[in-house]
Formats: sequence, C-alpha cells, structure tokens
Amino acid sequence: MRVARINTKENENLDDGLDLSLLDPIIAKHKGKKGSLIPILQGTQELFGYISRSAFEKLSMETGIPLSDIYGVATFYAQFRLHPVGKHVIKVCHGTACHVQNSLEITEALEETLKVKDGETTKDRFYTLESVACLGCCSLAPVMMISNQTYGKLTGNEAVKIVKNIKLAENN
Repeated sequence: MRVARINTKENENLDDGLDLSLLDPIIAKHKGKKGSLIPILQGTQELFGYISRSAFEKLSMETGIPLSDIYGVATFYAQFRLHPVGKHVIKVCHGTACHVQNSLEITEALEETLKVKDGETTKDRFYTLESVACLGCCSLAPVMMISNQTYGKLTGNEAVKIVKNIKLAENN
C-alpha cells in the first residue's frame, strides 16, 4: 500500500514560493539538542504541509545533520510527506475489519470520481487519497477519514457523495 515517496525531478519545481526563513524559529528552538530531528521535521511539515527539497537542504546546512540522515529519517516514518498534499486528505482504512467489509470498493469509487490513484493528489490540490493500515474505528467498518472527520459504515457511493458535498460546501 505504500507509494513511492521520492521523485526528485518532480519535487525540484515544487519549492517555488516557500519562505524558508519561516524555518528559522523551528531550527533555533531545537538546534543542538539531542533527538531534535523528528521535531524539526514535524515543525517543517506543519509549516508547509510537506518537506520540500529546499527545506531539507536548509535544515542540513543549519543543523549540521547530513542531508542523507535527514532523508533517511523522513523516508522511514510514514508521517512525513515529501510532496504537497491536498487541502483535505482522505484516508481510507484497509485494516482487517474494513477490508472484509469491502473498503476496496470505497477506494476504487474515490479513485474513479477524483481521477487519482491511491497516494495521489487531485490537480486542483483539493483532495489527496491515501490507503491506511488502520484508523482504529473497527466497529464502524468500512471507514474513511477526511481531515479529522471520520465517516463509517460506508459504501463507495456514500463516500463519493461525502467528498462531493465537502467540495460543494467549500465552493459556496
């Protein structure tokens, strides 16, 4: 279920417009402290929504941590993103309970409607679709989460209606 996370050619063009000076307070807060890399990466991602190549380079230069070590940590943990995501991240649970309740139908219906594959972001950057191992809502299977809202006992059609209604509500 894991998608390829490093595409340097694609990411090179995505750094335009990022104000890397916004990283300075995060770096200053954690610089030189043992175990600071993960909080620095988390702060960077919270700030920009993902960790860009130029942000990796700045973090390496400012902290003295080798770029390869920073990439190693960021690619090891699934919480870190190396590319921009949509305004709303749709997480479809594919844990055992959801799988046996046909969560694949939900993913396939959303892929068809949004015209993206699992792990991709819509062209308008409104939605990112992700399959996840478990959302911890087994009694509501099959489940999806959009941003921090959980939706359970879904069919593919119901999931599609939900994402269409969210987009309609925000466009009005």
